[in-house]
Amino acid sequence: MFQINVVEQCKANDRMAQMQLYKQYCEGMFYVAMRYVQNSNDAEDVVQESFIKAFQRIHQFKGEVTFGAWLKRIVINKSIDFLKARKQRLVELDENYLQLTDDEDWTVENDISIDQVKLAIGQLPDKYKYVVMMFLIEGFDHREISEVLGLTETTSRTRLLRGKSYLKELLKEKAYGTGS
Repeated sequence: MFQINVVEQCKANDRMAQMQLYKQYCEGMFYVAMRYVQNSNDAEDVVQESFIKAFQRIHQFKGEVTFGAWLKRIVINKSIDFLKARKQRLVELDENYLQLTDDEDWTVENDISIDQVKLAIGQLPDKYKYVVMMFLIEGFDHREISEVLGLTETTSRTRLLRGKSYLKELLKEKAYGTGS
């Protein structure tokens, strides 16, 4: 009930209510942005732009999801837009190299650390990296991923499978010391 009242106050352009929502969600949204842009100054910019957009479009918030989930989508979109604008590392993967496997196995070798997995995710080409991050880290399903990224659900599934295969290859290189 509290959150609905604050959002309604924000819709009426109440600056105190806007500040209240900002304080409640700022830190969490900063960490979401950091997972994508990987630079604290850039993440702060993305979060600021996201809140500006959220408050400009708060009348579009219908309460079908929590305000935090609605805001998180804005932050992810802004992060991706930021990276696209900066044209960060455009690496294309020869898609014929990968073989699709439709399994739910996300296990890796025991000697691979979480930090190595995160680093390897960061090395994925963008079209796979965003889907893998949104699925594994953000917990989005394919319907949500397809809405945020403007893809079909089939494309989201395909990119997740290909990203996972590519990720396993990167981790295998690290495990056996064949990587650079």
